[in-house]
Amino acid sequence: MTVRVMLVSPAMNAALREARFDGDAPLDRAGERSARAAAAAVPRSGAVLSGPSERCLGTAAALGLAARAEPALTGWDLGRWSGRRLDEVGAAEPDAVAAWIGDPSAAPHGGESLLALVERVGGWLDGTGGTDTLAAGDGPGATDRSVLAVAEPAVARAAVVHALALPVEAFWRLDVAPLVLTELSGRSGRWNVRLGRPLAAAEGP
Repeated sequence: MTVRVMLVSPAMNAALREARFDGDAPLDRAGERSARAAAAAVPRSGAVLSGPSERCLGTAAALGLAARAEPALTGWDLGRWSGRRLDEVGAAEPDAVAAWIGDPSAAPHGGESLLALVERVGGWLDGTGGTDTLAAGDGPGATDRSVLAVAEPAVARAAVVHALALPVEAFWRLDVAPLVLTELSGRSGRWNVRLGRPLAAAEGP
């Protein structure tokens, strides 16, 4: 069964501006304004989901979406590095950072490895054609075989890696900007991907 999965990356917040490993920081005012401005560009969908982070849920609310939190769309668990700046961690633990970047199975931070992230998100993606997921929609598009989800950039990148059967290391070569739409259509084992369509023109801080 073919399904359309649309992943919207959340709006900007202070952690992203400061290049921090985002724990669970909410949107800042500029990010909320940008999301509100993009609301009219959000496509209709049957099911509407969100990652459970404050940033994702806040973006969904600012976009005018009544989204259901989905645990499988939780952002990348970076353990004790959460909330710290990348350059700070690199200076304090250069060997650990090198292992993290070079080995998809490594989790020196005590959280989730890149391989585990891709497997988790891939499992969710391949299951999106199921009745439980698609039955979540209750709006005008509820009969559509489509899912719209506000999801952290790492989740969107992992979904693309899985969908296209890319080497896991390709994750590091993908960028997902705030408030862009990543569209995947197909079914388990056969996905097509459309990357990086902005919902609206980006606003300044």
